[in-house]
Amino acid sequence: MRPFHFPCSRSSSKSPADLLGFAVVIVLCLASSTSSCTDQDKSFLLQFLAGLLEDGGLAVSWRNDTNCCKWEGITCSADAMITEILLASKGLEGHISPYLGNLTALLRLNLSHNLLSGGLPLEELVSSSSIVILDVSFNHLSGALQELSVQTTTRPLQVLNISSNLFIGQFPFTTWKVMNNLVALNASNNSFTGKAPSSFCISAPSFAVLDFSFNQFGGSIPPDIGNCSMLRVLKGGHNNFNGDLPDELFNASSLEYLSFPNNGLNGVLDDANIIKLSKLSILDLGQNMFSGKIPKSIGQLKRLEELHLGQNDFYGELPLNLGNCTNLKVIDLIFNNLSGDLGKINFSSLSNLTTIDLLMNNFSGTVPESIYACTKLTALRLAHNNFYGEFSPTMNRLRSLIFLSIGGNAFTNITNAFHIFKSFRNLTMLSLEESFAHEILPEDETIDGLQNLQHLAIGGCSLFGKMPAWLSKLRNLEMLRLSDNQLTGSVPVWINNLNFLFYLDISNNSFTGEILRTLMQMPMLKSEKTVDHSDARVLSTYWDSKYEYRVLRAALNIARNGFIGVIPAEIGQLKALSMLDLSFNSFSGEIPQAICNLTNLEVLQLSNNNLTGTIPSELNMLHFLSAFNVSNNDLEGQVPTGGQFDTFDNSSFDGNPKLCGALLSHHCGSAKVVPVPASTLSTMQFSDKAIFGIAFGLFFALGVLLDQVVLTKLRVLQL
Repeated sequence: MRPFHFPCSRSSSKSPADLLGFAVVIVLCLASSTSSCTDQDKSFLLQFLAGLLEDGGLAVSWRNDTNCCKWEGITCSADAMITEILLASKGLEGHISPYLGNLTALLRLNLSHNLLSGGLPLEELVSSSSIVILDVSFNHLSGALQELSVQTTTRPLQVLNISSNLFIGQFPFTTWKVMNNLVALNASNNSFTGKAPSSFCISAPSFAVLDFSFNQFGGSIPPDIGNCSMLRVLKGGHNNFNGDLPDELFNASSLEYLSFPNNGLNGVLDDANIIKLSKLSILDLGQNMFSGKIPKSIGQLKRLEELHLGQNDFYGELPLNLGNCTNLKVIDLIFNNLSGDLGKINFSSLSNLTTIDLLMNNFSGTVPESIYACTKLTALRLAHNNFYGEFSPTMNRLRSLIFLSIGGNAFTNITNAFHIFKSFRNLTMLSLEESFAHEILPEDETIDGLQNLQHLAIGGCSLFGKMPAWLSKLRNLEMLRLSDNQLTGSVPVWINNLNFLFYLDISNNSFTGEILRTLMQMPMLKSEKTVDHSDARVLSTYWDSKYEYRVLRAALNIARNGFIGVIPAEIGQLKALSMLDLSFNSFSGEIPQAICNLTNLEVLQLSNNNLTGTIPSELNMLHFLSAFNVSNNDLEGQVPTGGQFDTFDNSSFDGNPKLCGALLSHHCGSAKVVPVPASTLSTMQFSDKAIFGIAFGLFFALGVLLDQVVLTKLRVLQL
C-alpha cells in the first residue's frame, strides 16, 4: 500500500463539498495516526533493545505499551509496517539482533556511528527480502563475514556500508551472486585479507561504487572489475596490492574516481589505457612504485579535477597539454624525479586550481608567471627543486594563499619576497628554509599584513642580520624557526608578546646575552592548557619518514649560540615543554632543581656549557624523558639512578670528570679521577660533531615534513 500523502491540516473553505473533503481527510488522518505496528514487529524491536548494553535512552521511548511506529528512530508506512530504523550516533552499545532481518517491510537500517560490537548477522540482514540500504559503519563489529549459501531468490539490497569496523579474514565471494540490485559496497577501514572483492558486475549490472581501501588485501588488482560498465567509484588505497594496473581495469569506462594510493603497484601508465577513462574526475595513484613518464593522454581528461601521482618514480617533463585540464583543482606530484621548465605549461588556463604540490623533484628555471594567474590557489609548494631567481611582483595576485612552501631552492632577494608575501592576508604557513642563501634578513618595519601567520620557517639559509621587529606583529604565530643562520644580537623581549608561540628554534646562530629570563614569560609554554592538550591551537603535526602523523610538541631550542648567565629557577614554570635544548652555549651555575617540574619533557640537552654542581636526583621522576645529555660541563657527584636514567648511556655524561656512578668508568667512592687524556677529549669533540650532524639532519627532515601534514590537513578542510 502506498503512503497517504494528503495533508492533515485545517481547511479554510466553507463550501459543502470542501467540508466533506475535509472530513474525509480528518478520518483518514485519524485512522493512520491510530494504526499500530504489529505485535510481532514490536517483539523484534524489543529483542534488539534487549541485546543492548547501553541503549542511548531508547528505553524511554521504546515502551511495550505504546505504538512502536512512534518510537524514536522508527518510521512506518501508512499500513503501520516498519520501513526504516534510523539510529545513527545514539551511543548504542551491545550486539545487533538478527531478528531485525525478520521485519518484512524494512527498507533502510542505519546503525552507524555507535559502539556496537560482536559479529554482523549477515545471513539475516544481507539476505533480507526487503532491506535496500544497510549501514553499520563506524562501530566495533568484528570477526569474519561468513559465506552465504547461494540462493536463487533475488535480493533487493542496493547499498551495504560496513566500513570502519574490526572485520577480519577473507571477504566472502559467493554472497553477491544473488545481489542483483547491488549498487554500492563500502568495506573500507577494516582488516580484511586475501584477494580483493570482485565479480559484482556479473550479477549486478548497475554496480557503481566499490570502496575496499584501508584493509590488508594483497596480490594483484582483480581484472574482473573491468567488467563493471557502470562503475563510477573504485577505491582500493592503503592495502598491499602489487603488480601493475591490469589492462582490463580500463574497460570500466564510466569511472569517475580511481584511487589506489599507498600500495606496492608498479609498471608504466599507458597512454592508450588512460584515455579510455574520459570521465575521470579524480585519479589518485600516489605512494606506489610507478615509473616512466606521466602519460600525455592525461591532458585529454577534460573532467579531471584532482591528479595525485606523488611518491612514485616518475621522471621527465610534465605533459605540455596539462593546461587543457581546465577543471583541475589539485596537482600533487611530490617525491618524484620530474624535471624541466614549468614555463612550458600554460597554468593560466587552470583557473580552478587550489593546490599545486611539487615537493622534492628536479624542476628548474624561474617560477612561471602563468602560475600567478591561478588566483584560487590556497596551497603552493615548490620546495626542494632547482628553481632560482626572484619572485615576480605579479605573485601578489595569489591573495587566497593559506600555505606557501618554497624552501630548498636558489631563490634570491628575500626582502622583495617578503614585500610580496605581505599581500597574503590569509597565509597561515610560510616556509623559506634553505633558500635566499647568505642574504640579510630584512628588518624593514613596513613588512606587515601577515597577521594570520601561524608557522614561519626560515631555517638553514645562512642569513645575516638580527631578529626583526616586524615579527612582533605576528600575534597568531605558533611556530618560529630561525635555526642555522648567522643572526646576531639579543633576543628581544617582545618575544613574550606572541601569546600563541609554543615552538621556538633559533639554534645555530650567533645570538648573545642572557636570554633565559626573557623566555621565562612565554605564555604558551607556561599554559596549563598546553599540558592537557585542551587548546586546539597548541599542537601541530608533521609527517615522519613513514608518512604517519607525529605530534609537534612545545619546544625551546636555543642551542649553539653565545648565550650566557645562569639557568633561572623560573624555568620550572614552562610546564608545556617537551623539548629543551640549551647545549653549546656558555651557561654557568647549577642545574636548577625546578627543571624537575617539567613533567612533559622528552628531550633535555644541556651539554657543552659551563654548568657546575650536581645533577638533581629528582630528574629521575621525568617519566617521558627519552633523550638526556649533560656532557662537557663541570658537573660533580653521583649520577641519578632509576627511572629513565637507567636507559641513558655513558655518552650522556662524558666530559664531566668529577661525576661518578654505576654506569660510568668512575664509580662513586673510588680513587681520585685521573684527568681525561687528550685523545679522549678529541673523541668527545668528534662525538659532539656527530650529534650536531644528526640533529641538523633531523631538523632538516622535520622542516620538509612539517609542511606535509599542514598541507594534507588543508586538503581535508577543502573537501
